[in-house]
Amino acid sequence: MIFPLFILTIGFVSSLSAIILLRPFAIKIGLTDKPNFRKTHSGHIPLIGGISVYIGLFVAGILILFFSPTHVNQLMTYLFASLLMVITGALDDRFDLSVKIRIGVQVVIASIMMFIAGDVITDLGNILYFTDLPLSYLGYPFTIVAVLAAINAYNMVDGIDGLIGGVSVATFVSLTTLFVLSGDMSEAFFCLLCLAVLIPYFLYNLQLTKYSRKKIFMGDAGSMFIGFTVVWLLAIGTQKGSSGTGLEGYSFKPVVALWIIALPLIDMVSIMLRRMGKGVSPFQPDRDHLHHIFMRAGFSSRATLIFITVIALCLSLVGVATTIHNTPEWIQLVAFIALFLTYKFSLSRIWRLLKLHRKAKAYRRLLRRKKYRKKCREQCKK
Repeated sequence: MIFPLFILTIGFVSSLSAIILLRPFAIKIGLTDKPNFRKTHSGHIPLIGGISVYIGLFVAGILILFFSPTHVNQLMTYLFASLLMVITGALDDRFDLSVKIRIGVQVVIASIMMFIAGDVITDLGNILYFTDLPLSYLGYPFTIVAVLAAINAYNMVDGIDGLIGGVSVATFVSLTTLFVLSGDMSEAFFCLLCLAVLIPYFLYNLQLTKYSRKKIFMGDAGSMFIGFTVVWLLAIGTQKGSSGTGLEGYSFKPVVALWIIALPLIDMVSIMLRRMGKGVSPFQPDRDHLHHIFMRAGFSSRATLIFITVIALCLSLVGVATTIHNTPEWIQLVAFIALFLTYKFSLSRIWRLLKLHRKAKAYRRLLRRKKYRKKCREQCKK
């Protein structure tokens, strides 16, 4: 019990120390986020959240390898591939790399995960009702697509203070629960470690204490790194022959992975389809993500963070609940597709919904005003 707590503490302290040490350096070299037409923050904010999270995981990972050498090849490969991801993200934060370069590096990293660590998505489970759906050699291109989807989904969700952290917490909490339920305690502990190294980022990004008033952002280095970490854990948890020790050879069913990353995945795919429908690149930045919609509806940044984090957690917990109750995989897939179509339908008509919301808000304001005037008249009569 003492060793896990020690590792978690080391991860937290390393991440916190990295923020304190890297912040002035990031400002000096221009690794900062500058306000523009899409970003309304004030000042140049250091983009070191992701780097600090990686440093915390790296230091803790090295200690795990030294004192408890299990899954050595897998952990070392993960740390190396993640380092490439963080370096690419940091360069993108500083120099705004082209989409082709980013995608190329992501393909390389997916290849490292498949061919060196041996984690490939080769089975989609019984999503067709009557039989399992093995992918065989198609598992390799499918894994590449899955890695790219997860990395970019988490990258795109990072739009307001704390949101990438909140969505990540929802994901890692659900993954921890699933791994504990299947008895895979090493993977469950790693998810807890991910939560521990995220805490310092939260403290500084949301400026939660008097000692963390100097804001930082996660940056592409962090959001892409988190997405990569999540998809690797999903591959480990859902595939037979992975490190999972579940009774059926995996920790949870492959379709459950869709629910674990439901919110960022659905938001990304819907936005990409919407952009392509407009004839622009699916990677073209805009202000049509879910967090933008909430803020247009009049919610504050903090309220938007809370609402979306709760939604992400609820959707992830659907995967946990279906695992506990052993819900048939084809039913889970149909439910997920229905959720996606509902979201996409709502997104295509969001302006009408926002208009109705504003009208309802104005009507409630008018009612409050009438009640106030009526109360004033009654008091005057007395």
